[in-house]
Amino acid sequence: MSSMFGSVSSLCGGACVEVDSDTEAVVNEGFKLGCISCKKRGEVQAIAFIDWFFQASDDSNFSHLYTYKDLKGHIMDQRFSERLKWKGSNNTTDLQDGSIYILNVTNNDKGTYQCIFSRTLIYKTNEVQTITTKNITINVVPQLTRGLASILSEVMMYVSIVGLQLWLVVEMIYCYRKISAAGEEALREINYLAYVSAPCNVISLEL
Repeated sequence: MSSMFGSVSSLCGGACVEVDSDTEAVVNEGFKLGCISCKKRGEVQAIAFIDWFFQASDDSNFSHLYTYKDLKGHIMDQRFSERLKWKGSNNTTDLQDGSIYILNVTNNDKGTYQCIFSRTLIYKTNEVQTITTKNITINVVPQLTRGLASILSEVMMYVSIVGLQLWLVVEMIYCYRKISAAGEEALREINYLAYVSAPCNVISLEL
């Protein structure tokens, strides 16, 4: 399996974590081809579509495998007919996860897969086009093997996710306390103004 360390990008209400895909598939089982491309700024609106390409181990060229656009996926390579499912971002055109799932893996599925994110970042005054390409080389084995390095890297991935979520909780608590303190100060000022503006209190102050 490949290393599962990834970069982290904050998003409103959550986090996007770029994790490398596994690279070892098992014959006759399912396999997820992971492809995640996080936006650098989560608050920027965007539209993206995904194209997957496949180059078998005995081929010299890539062939168009799969495309996902406007909430719809289409299998382009007949070798994978009825064997591919979308496993990426759902119910949004602002895609950051472009993963797909291969059903009933065969030895012929061994090779290099290419994932291409075509993204349009939408700003107030203009739009910016970006393209992100990731290559994943898959090996097909009769039985899954799992090394110590893979286990440790997966543990580190989950630790980083938990750490990020804790950081978000701390930020929320800090913001709440700051807002609460400002509210209390404003309330004291209102009470003071109400006190000094009362007729009896004004007379008392003048005396």
